[in-house]
Amino acid sequence: MRHLLTALVLTTSLTAPALAQTRFDGVWLFDRADPNPGVTMLQVASAGGRITGAVTTEWYGPVTMQNARLEQGVLTFEVRNLNDREHPTRTWTVRRTAKGVQLDGQLWQSKIDTGGRRGTVRDAETRAFRFRTLPAWAPVEQVALAPTPPMGWSSWNKFAEKIDDKTIRAMADAMVSTGLRDAGYRYVNIDDGWQGTRGADGRIRPNAHFPDMKALADYVHSKGLKLGIYSSPGPRTCAGFEGSYGHVQQDAQTFAEWGVDYLKYDLCSGEYFYADADTVKRSYAEMGAALKATGRAFVYSLCEYGRFDVGAWGRQVGGHLWRTTGDITDDYATMARIGFDRNGKPEHAGPNGFNDPDMLEIGNGGMSEAEYTTHMTLWAMSAAPLLMGHDLRQTPAAMLRLLENREVIAVDQDTKGVQGKAVRKDGTLEIWSKPLADGAVAVALFNRGEAGARMEVRAADAGFATIVSARDLWRGAAVATDALGFDVPAHGALMLRIEGK
Repeated sequence: MRHLLTALVLTTSLTAPALAQTRFDGVWLFDRADPNPGVTMLQVASAGGRITGAVTTEWYGPVTMQNARLEQGVLTFEVRNLNDREHPTRTWTVRRTAKGVQLDGQLWQSKIDTGGRRGTVRDAETRAFRFRTLPAWAPVEQVALAPTPPMGWSSWNKFAEKIDDKTIRAMADAMVSTGLRDAGYRYVNIDDGWQGTRGADGRIRPNAHFPDMKALADYVHSKGLKLGIYSSPGPRTCAGFEGSYGHVQQDAQTFAEWGVDYLKYDLCSGEYFYADADTVKRSYAEMGAALKATGRAFVYSLCEYGRFDVGAWGRQVGGHLWRTTGDITDDYATMARIGFDRNGKPEHAGPNGFNDPDMLEIGNGGMSEAEYTTHMTLWAMSAAPLLMGHDLRQTPAAMLRLLENREVIAVDQDTKGVQGKAVRKDGTLEIWSKPLADGAVAVALFNRGEAGARMEVRAADAGFATIVSARDLWRGAAVATDALGFDVPAHGALMLRIEGK
């Protein structure tokens, strides 16, 4: 890997301070590593006016200096800034101080402001990041575990990393008592924040908020539900907890022994190690193979934000669903941008493999009922996984009606597995079509505008010459085939099941 080569060059080329070419040359140690990204060391070398170096971090390994230069006595350089298209690099600075150096910068959402002291080549060897090598590319035989998009609940949207055993059990209880389980929601997924530290044996332990993962899995299973968990191919998860880097097979076996049924594998800090299509694919194949080797059935959720046309190879690494975008937030603009414009290529979706535009926000309160209706309609038309993200103990009645509408859920869960798409657009008005296994067609009317609008459905929208019958799925009522004009509210949606010939 290029980071390993950089680290080796730096370690072997750094010399004693007496031979330094700049006041910054040498090894600098940071004893109070900031929590994110966990800076531990700075290495600088110069020759012939050219300055090279790297900042070693716990999260991302060595972060290589780019365009390093001295500006008015300050060492200034750029670093690659992960998955940020607007700011692909960030500028960092190093200043000399009475005690050593002061390092300042930013990487993604992490601000670095820390002081370091002089170190030695031996210190550099001790603190050097320990790289591991990915296995060669080999496809993973997919286990057919998701004939329709997975349905359930995940902790992140409401609770972020502030989760515990009690909350997960309460969500399982609420899944049953509200009728959501019987409507088809099955998975109770623990997202980021459950991890503790690794023991001397390398085995991951949950933190104190999760005293017994096996007991928790047993409890969830006793409710007729399944348990999901979360990890990352990098050293740290997005919230800074222990990732699976260097422990992939071990973690997969641990999850299996606990009784886990679903894994969300989030690239997070792995972005710095696996930055091209080949390494990203191999990192996900490594975990896919490890899960399969346990002998336990895992639904495998790939979360790498839609990079490198993931839908084209998600099944090849054993995946059943794959994120097509960055994180959703509880507002109409973000939900609409993701759902309409970032929902993946329809040709990649089908039984046992689905594009994932991220979790549902319904019930979290940031959108109107009309907007949440659009949210649910759009996800169902897209054959998207339906993973709720609110506190199930506090579901308003109107939101429960949206989430439990059996006819709408049936469109999402249709065994044909087709991802619907727009068949007609007129400014902010869109009509989508989704063929169903029994020959009927789901048709959705979306008003993305700021004012109510009149919309009319034509037989051709459903691919028919003539409409035989139509049913409004949100109202649960038949619609006269000669009166397929509808008033659709701003940011709202309407959904029909149409039969024709």
